[in-house]
Amino acid sequence: MEYTVSEKAFSNRDVYIGNFKGILPHGNGKYTWSDGTVYEGDWEQGKMTGKGELIWTSGAQYVGDFSGGYLHGYGIFTGCDGSFYQGSWRMNIQHGMGKKQYCNSDIYEGSWKEGVHEGSGRYLWNSGNTYIGSWKGGKMCGRGIMKWANGDLFNGFWLNGLRDGSGVYRFADGGYYFGTWSQGLKDGKGTFYPVGTKHPSLKKWCSSLDYCNDGTSLSGLLNSEESRARPSIKIGPIVILLESFIRYDSLCSLSHASEEGQPEAQDNSSVYEREYMQGVLIKERASNYTEISRKSKQRNKIAVMQEKRSCIDIFGAHSRSYYLMLNLQLGIRYTVGKITPVPVREVRSSDFGDRARIRMYFPRKGSQFTPPHYSVDFYWKDYCPMVFRNLREMFKLDAAEYMMSICGDDGLRELSSPGKSGSIFYLSHDDRFVIKTLRKTELKVLLKMLPSYYCHVGKHENTLITKFFGLHRITLRGGKKVRFMVMGNMFCTELRIHQRYDLKGSTIGRCTDKDKSDENTTLKDLDLKFEFHMDKLLRESLFKQISLDCMFLQSQQIIDYSLLLGLHFRAPENLKAFSQPPGTMHNHENLPTGDGVTSSQGELLIPPKGLLLVTHEPGSVSTAPGPHIRGSTLKAYSLGDKEVDLLLPGTGRLRVQLGVNMPAQANLKVLQDEVDSTEVELFEFYDVVLYMGIIDILQEYNVKKKIEHACKSLQFDPQSISAVEPELYAKRFINFLERVFPDLP
Repeated sequence: MEYTVSEKAFSNRDVYIGNFKGILPHGNGKYTWSDGTVYEGDWEQGKMTGKGELIWTSGAQYVGDFSGGYLHGYGIFTGCDGSFYQGSWRMNIQHGMGKKQYCNSDIYEGSWKEGVHEGSGRYLWNSGNTYIGSWKGGKMCGRGIMKWANGDLFNGFWLNGLRDGSGVYRFADGGYYFGTWSQGLKDGKGTFYPVGTKHPSLKKWCSSLDYCNDGTSLSGLLNSEESRARPSIKIGPIVILLESFIRYDSLCSLSHASEEGQPEAQDNSSVYEREYMQGVLIKERASNYTEISRKSKQRNKIAVMQEKRSCIDIFGAHSRSYYLMLNLQLGIRYTVGKITPVPVREVRSSDFGDRARIRMYFPRKGSQFTPPHYSVDFYWKDYCPMVFRNLREMFKLDAAEYMMSICGDDGLRELSSPGKSGSIFYLSHDDRFVIKTLRKTELKVLLKMLPSYYCHVGKHENTLITKFFGLHRITLRGGKKVRFMVMGNMFCTELRIHQRYDLKGSTIGRCTDKDKSDENTTLKDLDLKFEFHMDKLLRESLFKQISLDCMFLQSQQIIDYSLLLGLHFRAPENLKAFSQPPGTMHNHENLPTGDGVTSSQGELLIPPKGLLLVTHEPGSVSTAPGPHIRGSTLKAYSLGDKEVDLLLPGTGRLRVQLGVNMPAQANLKVLQDEVDSTEVELFEFYDVVLYMGIIDILQEYNVKKKIEHACKSLQFDPQSISAVEPELYAKRFINFLERVFPDLP
């Protein structure tokens, strides 16, 4: 068909001058809308496609690629407010690599997704501040470095635009703080190194974060970007050099440079081990670099030994653990996909029997029923699939979300074993589920108690007993069998868990070595320095359920279980005004001494409330089910026996349930002469939020080895079999918890 050149005026007063193909603009032409907007460039079948220029009546202008009538490809956009964007577009939205200068002279260059910053990028504020690192949803999120105009610098992790996770803050005067942050404030343990004090190598610290807080490999993430970006990305006439913020070495270069030109550091200079609570300093201990370094080396050595024990002893190499993770994901994806379409029905006795199994062979090349994969060949067995399917339904877990959480592209991350069992622990990428390897004896105990467990959790929605979501076995080449159970993670919370305890009610061997522990260490009975005062009704509900759960475990002949307790400390509200960006408090002389902290005589008083119970409002709190959500909303005596929510000033409003978001006051019970003279506790009372559950419920008392172990831990004669009968164990367990959570008059 021949092309014609002509001018056409439309009924809506739009005008087109240019080439036509039939009745449609095709080729080169100029289109003027009735409001004055003008496009001049390429057309295809009546739509702007190719190169062109679009000018709006507001004065905004775009020059670049079009496709199907959209800004699509590479282009330069100049806004009517003076802003300027040069980079990639997708269907009228900034998407891909690009650079934008805002009307206030701020500049962002890096990756965009659907019109917002996403991926690696650099932002320069007009004030002189600079951020280089990861973005998500338009906010700083992931690993990154912020350098302020005053010379301060933070190298660490971010979430929703705020410092969140581990990091290093370097002060302009040369001091350093290594620690953790939450929602932009120091939160948890850390170490302050004053100017002139020797501090850990920042290069080694950066390397230690190659596997980040979320378990992903930082260098792997950056290398994936490098493969697309290096040595540069060319978009039209502009070349955006990405190496400055994509290469791993460059991420640390700003911090490393700060080590040069500093005064010679002294090993014996005082450094300060500190603990913060939402930006408020609550504890400080003077030490020196040599002591801190020794503790760090001990912790690293223990972590390596745990990894070797959990991986090498069972599989012979770390890579085998990776294969195991892949096998687990393949098997769970297959099982959930197979059982979900089956119509929902009540479980039968046969669903608990020996024949209630799903078996499948997964060859590496794939088969008629299984996909090809990159792991080793393995056999898969799923135990009691209908029972666990119904349990997941009972716990209100969506099958698709469950499968994506464990089997999604983000994968699982392996944790070092917190105990002496040598088990391997995996955590789902969203922290919702914990997967643990089992011994054969533990598998048998769980299968034996499963019918009773199913009835118990169905009858008692507030149960504190561990939630089980699946039981599986993988058989590797050579006949090696590895058994797994999938559990809910009770510490998947909206709040940071500052301390966690495994409590059995015994004393022998129930403490941890302070020099070998860190913030993530699970502490034991003798490490607990607090007793917790709770609302009368909340405490009654707690112990009523603990008694019911212990009666159930007693009926199943189970001993040696524990209460896993997580503590989130709240800072006194009157001190939060003093919570400043990390680094403003260089020494303990700057601590605030406002009202409500000390009296005129210097006595420590109960600080103002950092939390508040309010009447429950369903529309004001999240009611979404989760792996740790348990049952109904609780009632509080202090609010007239009404259902309650927990209000955390400056944080949010949470639903109070048994074992979840439970408020209490933690009273320090350690005598002054028992405290290290170099350690200063600033308060005797703390507002805390409690998370708890009963774990380790797979040990039967009639196992000889366990009897001897339990007798020893409970200070009984190992020859006295009756001493560890489940009834006595339950009684001592409850009595101990009653001392931890005393009933107030």
